[in-house]
Amino acid sequence: MPSPRESPGEEIARQVREKGIRDPRVLGAMARLPRARFVPPETRDLAGEDRAVEIGLEQTISQPFIVAAMTIELALTGAERVLEIGTGSGYQAAVLALLAEEVFTVERFAELSLRARGVLDGLGLENIRYRIGDGTLGWPEEAPFDRIIVTAAAPSLPPSLFEQLAEGGRIVAPIGDDELQQLTVVRKVKGQPRSREVMSCRFVKLVGEEGWREG
Repeated sequence: MPSPRESPGEEIARQVREKGIRDPRVLGAMARLPRARFVPPETRDLAGEDRAVEIGLEQTISQPFIVAAMTIELALTGAERVLEIGTGSGYQAAVLALLAEEVFTVERFAELSLRARGVLDGLGLENIRYRIGDGTLGWPEEAPFDRIIVTAAAPSLPPSLFEQLAEGGRIVAPIGDDELQQLTVVRKVKGQPRSREVMSCRFVKLVGEEGWREG
């Protein structure tokens, strides 16, 4: 049970900790963020639970445990330039902004991007840059990136994203079919991909030129 002195963010961090997440920086970032701010009013009563929640346009805000697990796999030190594919609610971008130097986030739905930016600006997070477009193509003008995180399911790793990854950097992405994916970490070692699967997961489709097609 949550403590009466526990803030909503601390309650989320506690639930994630109870599921095995131990990274103090990631837990600290999540404890600072009011997750309810990132979901529509009609689903706000679900924001305090460790579960995915619909945010409209057939998109979701990811389960906090998955947000934490993906963030840990990025191995952020605070000095990185991070590209996020799929702004969505903005919650993952907020966690990244508290742990990295700069975040570049791409969203294909203008409505979601603008809504997320309003929340993130309201929280005073000023190290985030926004783009509306095809996330599978990344943000080539700002490449290379030290880390890339993909918050939608890709049938395979988009070549453009790997190309925009700095040598020694890593991509964290769910890769698989439209029903089930493997959370995968891909490192760039001497220009070549080195992949490692972390866990099974389920995300909405990554739609775009180098992802799933519309429909």
